Amino acid sequence: MVNAALEAQATVINATFHHFSPYGVSGVVVIQESHLAIHTWPEYGYAAVDLFTCGDEVNPWISYDYLKTAFEADYGSAMEINRGQADLLKRVNIDHLLKERQGTESQLEHKVKFSRNVWFTDKDENLALSLRHTGNLLYRKKSEFQTVQVLESHAFGKMLTIDNLIMTTEKDEFIYHEMITHPAMLSHAAPKNILVIGGGDGGTVRELFRHDSVEKVTMVEIDGNVVEACKEHLPQIAAAFDHPNLDLKIADGIAYVAEAAAESFDIIIVDGSDPAGPAEGLFSEAFYKNVQKALKKDGILVLQSESPHFHQKAFVELNHCLKDIFGAEAVEVYLAQIPTYPTGTWSFTMASKDGQAKLPQLDQAAANAFSEKHGLSYYDGGVHQAAFALPPFVRKMLK
Repeated sequence: MVNAALEAQATVINATFHHFSPYGVSGVVVIQESHLAIHTWPEYGYAAVDLFTCGDEVNPWISYDYLKTAFEADYGSAMEINRGQADLLKRVNIDHLLKERQGTESQLEHKVKFSRNVWFTDKDENLALSLRHTGNLLYRKKSEFQTVQVLESHAFGKMLTIDNLIMTTEKDEFIYHEMITHPAMLSHAAPKNILVIGGGDGGTVRELFRHDSVEKVTMVEIDGNVVEACKEHLPQIAAAFDHPNLDLKIADGIAYVAEAAAESFDIIIVDGSDPAGPAEGLFSEAFYKNVQKALKKDGILVLQSESPHFHQKAFVELNHCLKDIFGAEAVEVYLAQIPTYPTGTWSFTMASKDGQAKLPQLDQAAANAFSEKHGLSYYDGGVHQAAFALPPFVRKMLK
């Protein structure tokens, strides 16, 4: 019960349970947001649970799903009741009762309003982003690495979350995937062999196969649950997983790069999550030295490099690390605006093995033509050029 509360991001205050003789238990977990209560009838294999929450930050359905799995229940039945929301009720006109007594026929039109006011919150101790969703967990699996979920939000459609952090949504995924892919691809003369570390939603691979020069894409994703979730529930993002030129490996990307042959890839894209859990190693010096070794002489590395507002320490340290390995002139930072990422401003970094900055070499007309040909929604030559124009506060960070 305590773990069920914690899974839903509730703040546990206290817990007490009474064990009956010869069997059975009743108990309550007091949380800052209200409480969870349980009573069991072991002789019937039955448990009744009440989950009470106040406010929008705790989703009781996460606790429900956790308990259903923990109890190994063959069957579960649940009802959600909104308490104290008078605005959800419609007053019924009962004047018909008088008319019926007088012999006048009348019909009662009784329409009940019901709305699930459930919110998903991506937060740390200082900042939060909340999206209202339907309350239905379309997918939830916990691996040895992380917890993967797919929910359906009202404003941004279906969304993929990992460890309660928003990874991508149907409505704004194109921004991230176009910007992590096309600036590097259109900065290389003829990228043929591409490596993607992470990228389990499939959006980066989808964008790569828009380029006619690509002969092979190797994608190394540590958690097969991410791929499975997106294939099932985000097929427009996971659209290229069946491409014949994709070599998908469910494996540790850090180990894969360490063992890769020298000068193997034209482009390496590191499409990982924040520097925690299985992605923590994607922010290390040793990893990027191995990436540089695996790149061909004219190869390009591109990675998501966090928010300069939200993850300033990681953003700056990663930039300095790459400059030490590739050279200061070879490392270029660019920005994009992604509504469902913390602060909305997100950074990407390109590093070129040949030591040369790629922005001055951009063929803007070719970038515009590529964007128009493929009906892109965010990237074109103008956006490419503008994305590298960093505001003064970001330039000061990186000095």
